[in-house]
Amino acid sequence: MLTRQRQPLGFAPDMTIDQYANRFVCDLVAYEPGKPIDETARELGLNPADIVKVASNENPLGPSPMAKLAMCAALDEAHIYPDGAGYRLRHAIAQALDLELEQVVLGNGSNEIIELLCHTFLNGDAELIAAEHAFVVYKLMATLFGAKYVEVPDPGFVHDLEAMADAITPQTRLLFIANPNNPTGTMVGQEAIDRFMARVPEHVVVVFDEAYFEFLEVPLDTLKFVRDGRNICVLRTCSKIHGLAALRVGYGLASKPVAALLQKARQPFNVNAIAQAGALAALADTGHIERTRAVNREGLAFYQAALQARGIHFVPSVANFLLIEVGDGDRVFREMLQQGVIVRAMRSYKLPGWVRISIGTAAQNTRCLAVLDSVLASTQA
Repeated sequence: MLTRQRQPLGFAPDMTIDQYANRFVCDLVAYEPGKPIDETARELGLNPADIVKVASNENPLGPSPMAKLAMCAALDEAHIYPDGAGYRLRHAIAQALDLELEQVVLGNGSNEIIELLCHTFLNGDAELIAAEHAFVVYKLMATLFGAKYVEVPDPGFVHDLEAMADAITPQTRLLFIANPNNPTGTMVGQEAIDRFMARVPEHVVVVFDEAYFEFLEVPLDTLKFVRDGRNICVLRTCSKIHGLAALRVGYGLASKPVAALLQKARQPFNVNAIAQAGALAALADTGHIERTRAVNREGLAFYQAALQARGIHFVPSVANFLLIEVGDGDRVFREMLQQGVIVRAMRSYKLPGWVRISIGTAAQNTRCLAVLDSVLASTQA
């Protein structure tokens, strides 16, 4: 006997599931990370060992040696749930930064802290303010939560804090300052920050995204606003200078009322035990931190001198990467990829003529520059 297939209630035959999803999710353009080495090797038939990846601002020296030992030891208890409160790691962070335990929130990467902030403060009536060429995830998160995204021009690729303060309205809930900024490598100084904070009303949570803070030669002090009880959150990460990008460990440093709200939005066990052990050890590995800083200083000097000698425009950086103008960023990315060097095209940041190159080891920097030279020479030819 033939039976007629029953349609679900309310589902017309010509409709798709997208029509039932939130519109702002359907319209979202997903974040595209740097191309992985393994994927590049498979697609191009290359030896993974011969590929140089300088696309994601990773630590070229690898993870902290102390972190590797701590993670291996932690594997013996991999059958036990992690400390959901992350007490030991949070305590170490608080002690190192002269904060209280309650002011530290752990995240699955600092990206999760960004998401927790948006969970807590954004809705369809709220606004998020960021600079025009700031980290693209801010816009993705604002879109995901249905909030209005307010983009403030950044002349010279530097955050214009006065203009950002002018953009604040009664609906503004979050304002992001990436300092140093990704992908430009620029920063705003302490005096500009102090003037800006004097103008910020209490209904706005200012987020200082300091993923590259440890690379600064002259550190800034935004934590004084946390100690003063201001409505701010400072983001830090173990992904960059500590070399633990695969573990996804970040943290937010906030006033107690802001931190308490973020803890309510946080998933239990969001940072696994192996990651907590590795991060705790990495924070104490001052030798690895100093070696990474030295390699980065040398790499920046190498690239900047070489690019100046070639007459190639770039943005002077205080982080561990350079934004370089190459004419057609997508084409340069593709042609460098064919030669086994992965850089980052910047079209998603509204910079189609640029690429971003992370600082690597001396050998990686030399190889990357040689390939860049060959690609740009072929363009001129």
